[in-house]
Amino acid sequence: MATKRKIVLQRREVVARILRDRGGALVVPGLGAPTWDAAAAGDHPLTFQMWGAMGGTAMIALGLALAQPQRRVIALPGDGDMLMGIGSLATIGTQGPPNLVVAVIDNERYGETGMQETHTARGVDLEGIARASGFGQTATVYTMPELEAAMPLFYEAQGPVFIGIKVSTQPVPNVLPPRDGAWLKHRFRQALLGDKAFE
Repeated sequence: MATKRKIVLQRREVVARILRDRGGALVVPGLGAPTWDAAAAGDHPLTFQMWGAMGGTAMIALGLALAQPQRRVIALPGDGDMLMGIGSLATIGTQGPPNLVVAVIDNERYGETGMQETHTARGVDLEGIARASGFGQTATVYTMPELEAAMPLFYEAQGPVFIGIKVSTQPVPNVLPPRDGAWLKHRFRQALLGDKAFE
């Protein structure tokens, strides 16, 4: 069980800080609040917004990391999404993609269904599960100085990397990206593959 600390981080500030240095990284925010946080940080064609597929964020990012080994890939699931797809940590650990980062935006709530507590509110340690699954680099951060200290893990460290980021439950306005899933997919493919997207 993880040790409880006061949670003070604001999710919008966290995601904006992570994406500020993204360069050509591929970003897969989980459904709901992580996708809205990424949209609030600025729409980007190499962000693959999720409007559904709860539990699938880390596995979609794993597929991208294996298919695009020259690219950094950052998954941003919420804790509910990560818990639903918890087995994906074991799969990622065994695959060992050096270019993949899984950064869980953890407010200890199921935001999509009414803010019920998730298991992380009751002490389940996602970082510990990731470490036991074979992630070589792991961290859990609670403050902006800790997030700043962890930034090299996002863009420099050998993966797979797991970072748990504890954020508050303070509500923030919805910032919705485009909702057309087919359009989002084609935009992402074209930005990633260029003319090869049409072959």
